[in-house]
Amino acid sequence: MNHIGAFQSRYAADDSAHDVLSDAARAIDACDDAAIWISRVPTGQILARAQLLDAMNASERRKRPLFGIPFAVKDNIDVAGMPTTAGCPAYAYVPERSATAVELLENAGAVLVGKTNLDQFATGLVGTRSPYGVPRNPHHADYLPGGSSSGSAVAVARGLVAFALGTDTAGSGRVPAAFTATIGLKPTKGLVSTAGVVPACRSLDCVSIFAAGIDDAASVLRVLDAFDARDSYSRIDRAPIVADAAKPVSLGIPQPGQRVFCGDDEARDSFQATIDALTAHGLVIPEIDLSACFDAARLLYDGPYVAERTAALGAFIAAHRDDVLEVTRTIIESGARYSATELFNAQYALQALARTAATAFDGIDVLVVPTTPTIYRLDEIAAEPYRLNANLGIYTNFVNLLDLCAISIPSGWHAVGTPIGITLIGRPCSEQLLISTAKLLAPLMNVQRV
Repeated sequence: MNHIGAFQSRYAADDSAHDVLSDAARAIDACDDAAIWISRVPTGQILARAQLLDAMNASERRKRPLFGIPFAVKDNIDVAGMPTTAGCPAYAYVPERSATAVELLENAGAVLVGKTNLDQFATGLVGTRSPYGVPRNPHHADYLPGGSSSGSAVAVARGLVAFALGTDTAGSGRVPAAFTATIGLKPTKGLVSTAGVVPACRSLDCVSIFAAGIDDAASVLRVLDAFDARDSYSRIDRAPIVADAAKPVSLGIPQPGQRVFCGDDEARDSFQATIDALTAHGLVIPEIDLSACFDAARLLYDGPYVAERTAALGAFIAAHRDDVLEVTRTIIESGARYSATELFNAQYALQALARTAATAFDGIDVLVVPTTPTIYRLDEIAAEPYRLNANLGIYTNFVNLLDLCAISIPSGWHAVGTPIGITLIGRPCSEQLLISTAKLLAPLMNVQRV
């Protein structure tokens, strides 16, 4: 993987943006996995951007914390002049303006190199629901890359970009991170603007960050953390929760009966090894009841909240049924069966569950959970696309519903070579606390490749 620091070291050594970005473009050209991308920025356009960067004086460069850093965005995020497909060719349109997140990154000096593949309309956690192919898991090609932000995660894992943007409604920015051994940072709802993002569930959608390292994800978030009047969901109250230097961070873990691994003994043992490592480090880790969290998650796909996907895309699907994958169409259309009364009752239920779930954080700063219970092979998902996809979201689906933030970091490996991840979950606007905690915990994880 290519860290932001590796590129910055080249610039510090007086390498030109032209040379650095030429090398990046050649690496992408040489990559043997075309399914990572839906569209690419032409090399000539990248080098024209490099020429502008090279012309900047030292003062101008210092104002751009991501000077000359190549990045990618998921293809449900608008880039001016490039098609936005959301994984569906018939849906494609060419926006005149980029998403706010893209504008902020480019203003910070970052250089876009392409738009990445995804589960169609960001509906799925598997990375296989795309007419543009399946990006290969870089650690084992027989296994899922994770979704829906599959291409973004794989592009970072393969070192083609230093970071990439995804989106996360129910885990799409965390599951692919776990399956590719990258960092997946899902900010608090509204912290990063979603203006210029194709909605899945607009009230829950977040722009997420994939990076090679924790510090890299933090650097990107610093650029993206800004109020945006274009986005009606942009958060006005964004006072950060930070670590208290006077006391150690307090962690919590699920109760033993709520540690679900879907028969994956290696994932179970890896999570227990994580607990043991944290305990050996002197951390006291209480066991937390996550019943309310799991009950809230069931509202997302087994209840009326799926109707928000129908509200966003139902009219398009009704007019283009044959242009949408069957599994995607089935999920999005399922929301039409719910009434407004059922949705209001679900909102009342969620409010009560959120109040109960908040008590899970009484006495702790950060909740530590597996990112996913397990990982599946491509043939297993093909045979059972709905149930196994749902299993992958057990620890991710509730986070946005309950207005929490999260970061997924690598924590171990299966014997076959596929990664295992843990996720740190915190209260709204506790990204800084999660990042500092992740940096504390990462050295304790068994992430050396076996």
